Amino acid sequence: MGVVGADEPTPGYNTKIPDKIMTPSEVDTSIGKLSFFDGMPDEPTVDKLYDNLTVMRGVETFLNGIPATSIEGLREGHVELGIERSNEVLLFDHLADSNPLFLTANTDTVYCSTFLHLDQDGPTVVEIPAKCGPGTVNDAYFRFVIDMGVPGPDGGKGGKYLILPPGYEGDWDGPIGGKETEIDGEKYFVVESPSYVNWVILRGFLVDGKTDFSAAMFRNGFNVYPFAKRNNPPEMRFVSGSTKSFNTIHANNFEFYGELNRVVDREPVGLLDPEMRGLFASIGIVKGKPFNPDERMKRLLVDAVAIGNATARALVFRPRMDGVSIYPDSDSQWMTAFVGGDYRWLRDKGVGGRNLDARTMFFYQATVNTPAMVLKMVGKGSQYAYAVADKDGKYLDGSKTYKLMIPANVPVKDFWSVVIYDPQTRSELQTGQPFPSKNSKRSELVENSDGSVDLYFGPKAPEGKERNWIQTVAGKGWYTILRLYGPLDPWFDKTWRPGEIELMP
Repeated sequence: MGVVGADEPTPGYNTKIPDKIMTPSEVDTSIGKLSFFDGMPDEPTVDKLYDNLTVMRGVETFLNGIPATSIEGLREGHVELGIERSNEVLLFDHLADSNPLFLTANTDTVYCSTFLHLDQDGPTVVEIPAKCGPGTVNDAYFRFVIDMGVPGPDGGKGGKYLILPPGYEGDWDGPIGGKETEIDGEKYFVVESPSYVNWVILRGFLVDGKTDFSAAMFRNGFNVYPFAKRNNPPEMRFVSGSTKSFNTIHANNFEFYGELNRVVDREPVGLLDPEMRGLFASIGIVKGKPFNPDERMKRLLVDAVAIGNATARALVFRPRMDGVSIYPDSDSQWMTAFVGGDYRWLRDKGVGGRNLDARTMFFYQATVNTPAMVLKMVGKGSQYAYAVADKDGKYLDGSKTYKLMIPANVPVKDFWSVVIYDPQTRSELQTGQPFPSKNSKRSELVENSDGSVDLYFGPKAPEGKERNWIQTVAGKGWYTILRLYGPLDPWFDKTWRPGEIELMP
């Protein structure tokens, strides 16, 4: 007598059908109960599934579109100040204070910033002066194009860069990162960008604690003009961004999708790969077509952007990914915003694909993408650590008072700084202090007998600690970034580490 049931046909079939390929008549899920007739969804289930699909695609569009909308937000912030052409420049000649909304700007260097419009100007020359600090060109999806200054091919000696538009067919070429080329007897560093709009961002250092040298350096030595007008370039116009109120940050509501649509519509098709274009197209963002969602689609995208924004905030303020902790052997709250050590966010040189969450975490709170971020440049460049919580893991509360000990012998060739930021805007916290920061060169800090420095954070300065105090705002949160300029080996080998932020009684 044979074994009964092992190979009996599934009811309704002539053979045994594996359970794993079947769909039950009812399934309970996170979006509710789903109902089927012999595997075919009923109409209420179909409606629910298509709504869910739109929301999922809307969330993914938000998370993956942030690099593009962040660049677009920066461009629109420049336009807000009347900076619309490449020969018009935003210069923080008195540093970046807390008035502008600008993702995690520092209060320590002179920013010099402009946008290239290669569709209008064609091949464009960017001249940078000698002694310029680190500079970078990023494309319209916040990807690296070429470095300038110390990390760039000019090595801090200054020089001429020729940025070619996408699809350029002419006498020159240049890979990402640039190629030295002689043109009409002059040396240029040539690169072809994947996009029409490109952000040029340079930094100048303080001399004797003042901005004068770098501000003059940029005004006298920074030039941008179409190559075709090299013999008669347009006059440069510099606009001060210091003390001015303007916004450079992308929307976190339905307007986000309109911002993204403007980028997709303006840029060449090749800016994005077919996979990304398909994702954006699934919610109606297609080059050459109006973005005009109906009421149903808009309602779902309003939900999607809310979920996407909340997800990005979880990635920034409560990250769970590997590699985010700078000191994983401890309960330290210090984190890196640049996870993975690859400016393309590739895992294991691409074997593990792209770390999408790490990319979102970075661009939701920061700007500028360059391979220099991943290089161990002892005595050059800068390194960063951020903290959103005290030593017990609790968010930092502007109503309370905290202390942070910076140990002696900070491993820097140049200086270190601490800046605090608003978790809503990811910009400098607006308080009664125009610069919510302390800097080892500019601030007259009181040191302890062992050379360490105690910094204090709170709505009011503890008595006698005014020189080491950074003001916070009661009723608001805050977080901080520690920057090391010219970091030395003890930072990289972690034999020196900052203290933790402690709540004071």
